[in-house]
Amino acid sequence: MEVKYGKEKLRFDIADDKVLKILKAAEKEGISDPIKAVQASLINPIGSDSLLSLLKEKEPEDVVIVVNDVTRFTPYNYMLPPVLKTLEDAGIDKDQVTFVVATGVHEPHSDQQNIDIFGEEVHQNYKFHHHVCDAEVVEIGELSTGNILKINKIVAEADFVITTGVILPHYMAGFSGGRKSILPGVADRNAIENNHANMVRVMAENPSLEENPINLEMFEAAEKLGVDFIVNVVTNSSREIVKVVSGDLRKAWNAGIDISAEMYYVDIEEKADAAIVSSGGFPRDINVYQAQKALDHADHAVKKGGTIIWVAECSEGLGEDRFEKWMNEAEEPEDNVKRIKEKFLIGGHKAYAISKVAIDKEVLLISSLSEEQTENMFLKKLSGLDEAAAYLEEKYNGDYKCYIMPQGSLTVPTVLNEDI
Repeated sequence: MEVKYGKEKLRFDIADDKVLKILKAAEKEGISDPIKAVQASLINPIGSDSLLSLLKEKEPEDVVIVVNDVTRFTPYNYMLPPVLKTLEDAGIDKDQVTFVVATGVHEPHSDQQNIDIFGEEVHQNYKFHHHVCDAEVVEIGELSTGNILKINKIVAEADFVITTGVILPHYMAGFSGGRKSILPGVADRNAIENNHANMVRVMAENPSLEENPINLEMFEAAEKLGVDFIVNVVTNSSREIVKVVSGDLRKAWNAGIDISAEMYYVDIEEKADAAIVSSGGFPRDINVYQAQKALDHADHAVKKGGTIIWVAECSEGLGEDRFEKWMNEAEEPEDNVKRIKEKFLIGGHKAYAISKVAIDKEVLLISSLSEEQTENMFLKKLSGLDEAAAYLEEKYNGDYKCYIMPQGSLTVPTVLNEDI
């Protein structure tokens, strides 16, 4: 077997009779001509007039395109050219277009990162603005939850807003993409924290998407802002586009989640003693903050008291200051669970998510982090997968069953027997 680790792959041997199942996505083939597919989606979108028609009707002076940051791979080399050509056909000049990078609470890009993601030509010819959640926001109203919504000023004041993204499973919101471009993408810190504060309930109750309070508030925020058009894609594990869904915020996104769920929700008949899970390599394992999603997915597949071998390079460390601070300050994982319930804070929510798993399961991490950093997260450091396989053999005296999850950040194990 081999799994991704950063930009490399790690190989290991494990006896077939120890493996219950290799949990991989039900892959769909990539579209042979993705640019043509994006073009077609702009001409015949879902639940909306064509992008060109909307632009000609509205005649906007200022157009904003909300784009993902480096932590969320998005195939912009295929998605952006048809969008920019349509803007040109509508008579909109380049200086009327601003790309707003939906950083949420993340750091802005370097110029080189921008070039790597969007290409030299787009980087040089268009204005880019990196959202800063603690500044440059304006209030646009109160949500039904009572939370006050503040949004990036450039986005809020634009005449026409296009959002872009990838629709993949998300451990809190159900799925990424769509409404997430606005909240958390370009919202202020308080709005993001108030929204994400529901994660304790969501992770405990696992509500349906239609009842997920995080998802519902994200939609309300995006609709209050007034997103004019979305361009979202569903990708396979090779990062190929398998479906383009453009048009109405809600209708287009819903069409995308159906396909994403078919690919990435994986049925299992029972929970295992252990799981070997990779976060899926770079950029999904760029830091612990991003890689954590795979740990949450593995948690669904392992019995209480079981073992999770987690493979994530984390070349940029933990990835967020408050997350690291909470981990350093906690004496036991229960401290972070108690702390998040007393006051929800972004960054602290990742400390909670990891601590919650560490309470019920033994988690061993293969990463570039030091032993001290690893142990501060209530995890044990391993040097490699051969050591991990030997560890499982010794711990269970050779009598165990495990799942292998090479696409851990993507695949969501779903137990068929809810009583297990």
